[in-house]
Parts: sequence; C-alpha cells; structure tokens
Amino acid sequence: MQALSPSSHNLHCSSIIRPSKPRRLNHFTRLAIRCVYRYDSVQFPNGVGSNRADWQSSCAILSSKVSSQDQGSGDKSTPHSNSDHLVAAVNGHKTSLDHNLVPIEKNNKPQPPAQKPLSITDLSPAPMHGSQLRVAYQGVPGAYSEAAAGKAYPNCEAIPCDQFEVAFQAVELWIADRAVLPVENSLGGSIHRNYDLLLRHRLHIVGEVQLPVHHCLLALPGVRKEYLTRVISHPQALSQCEHTLTKLGLNVTREAVDDTAGAAEYIAANNLRDTAAIASARAAELYGLQILADGIQDDSSNVTRFVMLAREPIIPRTDRPFKTSIVFAHDKGTSVLFKVLSAFAFRNISLTKIESRPHRNRPIRLVDDANVGTAKHFEYLFYVDFEASMAEVRAQNALAEVQEFTSFLRVLGSYPMDMTPWCPSGGDEQSL
Repeated sequence: MQALSPSSHNLHCSSIIRPSKPRRLNHFTRLAIRCVYRYDSVQFPNGVGSNRADWQSSCAILSSKVSSQDQGSGDKSTPHSNSDHLVAAVNGHKTSLDHNLVPIEKNNKPQPPAQKPLSITDLSPAPMHGSQLRVAYQGVPGAYSEAAAGKAYPNCEAIPCDQFEVAFQAVELWIADRAVLPVENSLGGSIHRNYDLLLRHRLHIVGEVQLPVHHCLLALPGVRKEYLTRVISHPQALSQCEHTLTKLGLNVTREAVDDTAGAAEYIAANNLRDTAAIASARAAELYGLQILADGIQDDSSNVTRFVMLAREPIIPRTDRPFKTSIVFAHDKGTSVLFKVLSAFAFRNISLTKIESRPHRNRPIRLVDDANVGTAKHFEYLFYVDFEASMAEVRAQNALAEVQEFTSFLRVLGSYPMDMTPWCPSGGDEQSL
C-alpha cells in the first residue's frame, strides 16, 4: 500500500470527509473513500475502523515512524518550532499531535524521545470536544429521515445518502458519527431492508425516535389536480395515502421512487407539470412546489419509528425505561419459538415487536421421513424488541435461557425508549 504524508493525508481527508456543503454519498464517493485511507506498512485487517484495538496499535506504529523520520532528516528544530507538532485534519477536525520531539544537542546526538502513540480521540474527536455531530440518513434534504435526524440530534450536521446501506457505511468509515434509519411504520409495517442490514453490519442501536408523518400532495405552481396523470413517491408513502388519493378522484398512475423528497426534487428539476409527488411540506418549500392537498395520509396517527445507530454501544442503565433488540435463529426451525417467548413471559418482560425474516444463508430445511417422504420447511431469523435494560438481572437471565434454545443469538442494542409526548401528524408536525 502506498504511503501518504501527513500533509497529503490531511488534504484527502478534509476534501472527502468534510465537504463544504451536505452532499449525498453514492457509489463513486464510496470508491473515493476506500482510496483515501492508505498508510505505509500499516495494515487494517477488516478495513478502516474495524475495531479500537486495530486503530490504536496501528496509530502507535504510525507515530513511531513519523518521529523517527523527522529525527533522521537532521532537523535542528527547537522545542517551540512548528516541527514539534503535526497538525492532522481527520474527519474534518484539526488536531495538534505532539510527538514529543527532543531538540538536537550540539554534539548531534539526539536524546531518545518519549513515544506517545496516537489515540482514537486524536483521529476522530468526539462531539463533546466542540465538533458538530454528523448524522447520516437516507434521502435528500426535505426527507422525513432528515426530520427524524434533527429530532434525535438537534443542531446536528445531517449527511444525505442515496441508499440505506450507504448510511451504514458512512458510520463504519467514520464519515458520520450516527445514522438514523426507519425500521417500521404504523400503516406500512416493517422496512425489511433495514432489518437485513442490521444483521449484515456491526453497528449498534443506541436510541429510537418516533416521528409523526404528515403527507402532502405537491406539484409545480399553477398546476391543478385535474391535470395530473401520475403521482410519484416512496412505496411506503404511496401505500399510506392510497385511499385518500382515490377519494380525491384522481385518475392517475402511481409510481414508486427512492424517497419522498427525492420525488419532489425530480418534479422541480424536470419541470413535470403532469406529475405530483407525495412528500412533506418542507420538501415543497425547498423545491418551490405548491401544496395541492394537505394531510393526505389515510390515518392521522401515522407514525414511523427510527433507530439511531453508532459504532459503539451505550452503557445500559436502570434509571429510565430501556428497550433491547435481539435477533436469533435455531437449527431446528421455529419449534423453539414458544420456549424463547416463555423465557420473557416467565420474568414479566413485555415484548414490543417480533419480526421474522428468511434465513438467507439457509432458506430451506429438508426433513426426510421414510413414511411421508421429504418435507421442505422455510428457515427464519427472528427479531425481537422487549422492554428491559441489559443492566437488569431479569433481562440477563432471560437471554441466558434463550441462548440455551437457539443456535444464534445477537444483541443489536439496549437503548432508551422514546418517551416524548404523543402528537398526531395533523398537529405541529405539519412543518416537517
């Protein structure tokens, strides 16, 4: 792998990781990201940011090499010169890294330096150090996911991504500190794609936020409803407004796109006067569209639940309501589901969600019976949310019992529940 000097490394990091204005992360950006993190003789087994131990050990090697190179060049700097410090700009944050370089004596014999390995804090300062929290979401500005990111982390720097998986990768590659992604809607049900990605990636759920959804029918200024021939939006939004669109008497085709705000952006960019979008009132404001119909969701109690993801889990507590999310499977199929549920019922732990997804690595299980032949059973993974903190003994005992019945068990996160007061979508959320 090719070496990068500190100055060139700073240049690459600042240009890729901290753009001057928010932009969507796409496939080409991901390719550029992979090319940025290159160090001479510093190998990361599982990619950038695989774990804290790999970072710290590699940083120690890098620190030692930089110090030795500076001394070998014969630099006769004083303790107060600029060469005593290297200024790094990683993830857009300038950090002065003191390598404790010792001035060279008159006999040209330098004293042995006291090595100071770089820490994970030096490479990516936490928000508490004064930097702004970076939150990735799927969509474009004006999307409901952007509003959820702002509700979860006020005054954050929202980073739009063109796909759900890009938002996961943005956190894993230290481009973002958090990701806020939807997992279920009160009308449309679960967002299965994100449940699959939770299992594929190693991020941790650190919180949740529930956002009332208020849909609007948007079109270019001057367009009337009777002139419309099609309506575009996210599949979930189309299903959530199906009955209302019929009541409006619109004879239109309905086409699915990647996100709600993206539909509004597409209409404005292409000057489509025969097309309307289902999106938020904020999207209408951003892209210069008019609102033809307000609050067109079929149910005023339309709510989407988002989860906040981070590289590290939070410490569970018992002084406030917590929720824990797990996923498990068993080699013998669904026969152990009752035993798993009994482990929670016996300890009076309430379940808030149970979701089954096909086991991608082993979708079909064959059972041979000499009398009836070969039976084919679908294999499933089960996602469960329950109201308890992993700091509670009853939750620990419940999972210990569940582990006896399952071949695979993973805790996705133990995090505070969203306890904000209920506000129907017809109220204050109209401005989203």
